[in-house]
Amino acid sequence: MITSTECIPCFIRQAAEAIALSGLDSFQQARILRKVMHDLADLDWQVSPPMVSAHLHRIIREMTGDPDPYLSVKNRMNRLALDALPACRQLITDALDPLHAIIRLAVAGNLLDSGAKTQIAPEDLPQLFATLWDQPLAGDPQELFHAAEQAERILFLADNAGEIVLDRLLIEALPMAKVTVAVRGKPILNDALREDAALAGITALVPVIDNGSAAPGTVLADCTAEFCAHFKRADLIIAKGQGNYETLSETRAPIFFLFTVKCPLVAAQIGEPTGTLVAKKSALWSAGPTRISRKHR
Repeated sequence: MITSTECIPCFIRQAAEAIALSGLDSFQQARILRKVMHDLADLDWQVSPPMVSAHLHRIIREMTGDPDPYLSVKNRMNRLALDALPACRQLITDALDPLHAIIRLAVAGNLLDSGAKTQIAPEDLPQLFATLWDQPLAGDPQELFHAAEQAERILFLADNAGEIVLDRLLIEALPMAKVTVAVRGKPILNDALREDAALAGITALVPVIDNGSAAPGTVLADCTAEFCAHFKRADLIIAKGQGNYETLSETRAPIFFLFTVKCPLVAAQIGEPTGTLVAKKSALWSAGPTRISRKHR
């Protein structure tokens, strides 16, 4: 997916929010934001939005001196999601179709996204759960579980902190001996890192690797050789989050996308309205593998 002019307001909003988390005075914040907007104007937009976002947030980290501006946000998201976990388990137990409920919880949890305009606050999780069955769902959850049973190697691409706690419910429902979970390699927005996976209890369940990248998605050219080897070997890749869709929707691989549509551009591309919970196979699932060309690291 290529960056559009419609993405620009979101980039600037994200940047302003990240800079505000630094606690710097208004003069310093304005100076950094002007630098971000200057670089944004000069960047190549013929790349995916997460690639542009990665560049802008690198500037913010360097100029604020804060290597992880969203650390406190992530900690709060994880804590409140962990507090909500017993209620989620009860919801699954009470559901007529527990697997369907697990998918809805995992996809709805994708709204815990500091990069999205349509994000929810962690405190809103109980209200989200109350309306979970009212949200439209595009795709077939049973198809995912059938693919998981048939697969030999499953690579689970995590997305955000907080959300990764709800992902645990899905991972527990998969054949865990086949599963490896991948998180981001470096801080970016509120995306999950190894420590978030550990806090969610996932490292005690399955192997966890990182992709070596600070992009809010999966930019294969920027990922480590270890991650790319896992990606190439996997015969099922479960990709959480809109950023993974934006970076992998044109990749020929056995990908099952799980995310909430938060952007009109993504809505137009996937053919579903904003707010839709998506559990869909990639359109390029059967097209054969993509050759991974990585940058010199």
